[in-house]
Amino acid sequence: MITTTDIGLQYGKRVLFDEVNLKFNQGNCYGVIGANGAGKSTFIKILSGEIEPNMGKVSIEPGKRMAILKQDHFKYEETQVLDTVMMGHELMYKIAQEKNVIYMNPDATEADGLRAAELENQYGEMGGWEAESSAAELLSNMGISEDLHYKLMKELSNAQKVKVLLAQALFGDPDILLLDEPTNDLDAETATWLSDFLADFKNLVIVVSHDRYFLDMVCTHMVDIDFNKIRIYTGNYTFWYESSQLMAQQLANKNKKTEQKRKEMMEFIQRFSANASKSKQATSRKKALEKLNIEEIKPSTRKYPFIHFNPERKPGDQILRVNHLSKTDEYGNILFADLSFIMNKGEKIALLSRDSSVTSAVYDVLAGKIAPDSGTIEWGQTITYDYLPNENAAYFTADQDLELMDWLRQYSENKDEQFIRGFLGRMLFSGEEVFKKSSVLSGGEKVRCMLSKIMLKNPNFLLLDEPTNHLDLESITALNNALKEFPGNLIVTSHDHQLLDTACNRIIELTPGGVIDRLMVFDEYIRSEEIRQLREEMYGQVV
Repeated sequence: MITTTDIGLQYGKRVLFDEVNLKFNQGNCYGVIGANGAGKSTFIKILSGEIEPNMGKVSIEPGKRMAILKQDHFKYEETQVLDTVMMGHELMYKIAQEKNVIYMNPDATEADGLRAAELENQYGEMGGWEAESSAAELLSNMGISEDLHYKLMKELSNAQKVKVLLAQALFGDPDILLLDEPTNDLDAETATWLSDFLADFKNLVIVVSHDRYFLDMVCTHMVDIDFNKIRIYTGNYTFWYESSQLMAQQLANKNKKTEQKRKEMMEFIQRFSANASKSKQATSRKKALEKLNIEEIKPSTRKYPFIHFNPERKPGDQILRVNHLSKTDEYGNILFADLSFIMNKGEKIALLSRDSSVTSAVYDVLAGKIAPDSGTIEWGQTITYDYLPNENAAYFTADQDLELMDWLRQYSENKDEQFIRGFLGRMLFSGEEVFKKSSVLSGGEKVRCMLSKIMLKNPNFLLLDEPTNHLDLESITALNNALKEFPGNLIVTSHDHQLLDTACNRIIELTPGGVIDRLMVFDEYIRSEEIRQLREEMYGQVV
């Protein structure tokens, strides 16, 4: 449905990619991956026609309708929510507007009447008669209640606008769907609904995302931007990642014979195919993997930071006891009330709330940054904790604009330059980068610095408020592995489904109606009908 021929793009001397020759076929979902700055979003814009490449061309099968997820949350401020969704099918909406103008004209001629009849036929053939109900169903599935459907977009919160624009892209069953970070700012329920929707979607999808669970659930192929090239690989993200890692290990082991390497890869493919049943796309993916030519698989040039939390002290039997904790914001609004729980050895808690200010307040109280309005916190005598806040600007202030070496040194008992340089190198700050000023660090670099600070303290309890924000896929993967292996206790809030599902074994959710506390994994919690009904009662609305 989409073909790229000899596509090339460069800015000055910097080449993003060249000689890109790809085919994207109907019925497949392609996940675009690559290191930060590799050109993922740029490639999507080339496919959509928003950006012209320096060379080559993009060909789209005639008659196919393309829908693109809009990123401008303020474009439709004066438009009704329902109309904003229906505008996703531009031709259908244009026809609806034209025929309505004719019907509202008291001086309409016979020619106008014939034109209106023609438009009615076109409108009906496009599914126009069901357009409003289809748009309303999409919105309701995303948690936008009916009372909001006829409001103006400017009356919605930013999170609600994100959902409306996503509904706009999905509306009308487009032949080609281009999505750039569609799960950003989505709550867990909507992200899960979207992954189920796209897994059943029959047309072509091309998506950029940092959400590994989402990529695993919906993708049949990965589009990897690496080596200034773009290649398509069969399988979802986990298959691409594990096969790339295996291939890199094989290249490092020069003593292994070619036949032995091939056998290892074949065994890996068969094992992965057998486990593919977790995905709704399992059947087609399994067939594709069975036909895979292993010579197509290449190791990645991407680098993964070394993240490892090594507690200096083993925790005792008493970990953490929270008793009737409550907190209001500066305006007197209740953030949380009567929060009580006891944490036991080996427990790792996913802390959830639809309002991020609620979870951030809990972390600030637990870390002693702010005082609760009431209640007590009892840490075990053996517990040493450290805290990664959602907002880290206070650690990178302009009046203390240190070089990266000196910034990290202030948190290290070992002040030796070689030790600090080596530690930074493991976190992907190498060479002259260690002399960068903290004020010029990117969001992802600051988070890696904060993780380095925590690792140097060697705590046995971690408080992590949105630790995956600003991180690339490689850093998220490294952090996820570190949290799975962490032998201490953990409380974490994140939008990364896979991290919560694989690293946590207990869920605590703070709702307006009270606290939900369950010993279960995240995916089970999100998909449980019993929990869904309970959450509906607690939030006082459909979830």
